[in-house]
Amino acid sequence: MFKDCRGLVLSTESEQAAAAFDHVIDGYLGYRADMAVRMEALLAADPHFGLARCLKGYFFLMGFRADALTAARAALAEAVRCPLTPRERAHTEALSRWIEGDLERAVAVWDQILDDHPHDILAFRLAHFVNFWSGRPEAMLASVRAVEKHWSDALPGFGSILACRCFAHEEAGYYLEAEHAGRAAIRHDPSDLWAAHGVAHVLEMTGRRLEGIAWVEDLQSGWDGSNNLKHHLWWHQAMYHFEMGDAAKVMSLYDTGFRNLGAPLTRMAPDLYIDVQNAASMLYRLGRFGVNVGDRWIELADKAEARIGDCESAFTLPHWMMALAATGREAAANAMLIGMRDFAAGSQPIALLVRSVALPVTEAVLANGQGRHADALTLMRPVLGTMYRMGGSHAQQDVLEQVFLDSALKAGSERDARLLMQRVAGRHPVAPIRRRGYAMAAALVSPGIAVGTA
Repeated sequence: MFKDCRGLVLSTESEQAAAAFDHVIDGYLGYRADMAVRMEALLAADPHFGLARCLKGYFFLMGFRADALTAARAALAEAVRCPLTPRERAHTEALSRWIEGDLERAVAVWDQILDDHPHDILAFRLAHFVNFWSGRPEAMLASVRAVEKHWSDALPGFGSILACRCFAHEEAGYYLEAEHAGRAAIRHDPSDLWAAHGVAHVLEMTGRRLEGIAWVEDLQSGWDGSNNLKHHLWWHQAMYHFEMGDAAKVMSLYDTGFRNLGAPLTRMAPDLYIDVQNAASMLYRLGRFGVNVGDRWIELADKAEARIGDCESAFTLPHWMMALAATGREAAANAMLIGMRDFAAGSQPIALLVRSVALPVTEAVLANGQGRHADALTLMRPVLGTMYRMGGSHAQQDVLEQVFLDSALKAGSERDARLLMQRVAGRHPVAPIRRRGYAMAAALVSPGIAVGTA
């Protein structure tokens, strides 16, 4: 048997496969766009390498697509037929739990792996990813704190630990610690997209928009060969410009950056969940301010119709509905809700999440889009405090809070507007009066809330 570059025993008997495995993990940590090529080389080097088969299954699931579940199950079946170390067998258990939609139990398996093998950066990074998309920032932070004492700059992948330390602290509200870790990661590797992303969040949450624009612009020259995460960073850049009232620049970044329909990455995965979230949330924000977005909603609505019944990404569901509502596709919107209810009737944890949170939020988005603002408030009010469970960052969840605020203002419900303003003012370090989506409401509803401290 050989070891990976961090000293963990691998079940493969091929030195070439061990090197190829390290190459795949490097690509995963670095958000590289050539992962399919790297995986192909790994499997060709040793078709009977169980952890490689398991890794293939993990990658199928990372896109949050229902039509990838069959392929993930096949990869799992292939993996368990191969020789496996105890650590690798635990990975197949985590993969099985993820396929079943039990993300919490999958994370529990990765946490156990890390207790025994704190240098298993695959288990660490997967737990970070799934905790994020399960709305568990406290678990992200606990994971970082549990493993970081076992790491140093002498180990390959240390920069990724710093990047995850950055984002976990940012989502937990520890912005100074987050920024320090993120900037350290960038000094370690200026092309580290996850570190760049974490610092971008800090700059967004602390209202440092000019710094944010410069941060993205200064780093993006090193993103050649990166995957769609660079689209999300361009979305952050557009968010800074949006807050500064520059709608023309936002639209330019939409068309040439994070929703460039002609770009190779977009053509390869035109309905990737994170890209859809970027696009829909920005169009919705622009629409609230009367910006004419032309026919940009149409291609999103077309893709939403094609994904009806696919509920693997709870947070993406209300974004799909934004597109259907914006284009007046009532029949498709109703079909989407029927598909969600059918999915929510299941017994998996993800079905419960859709039933209890994603479904009422998505129904509220439709009601808001149809002008039924009182209905939107009734649907959304009970779940405002649990929307975080769908995943997504504070910056991403913000658009759903704006849906509620928009309905409150249009329904003339000062009570609901005040409720929402207190919610965001209590959590966001930048006062509502300094945030474009909330300034008017802050001035109307409560001068006390409008002033704030930031």
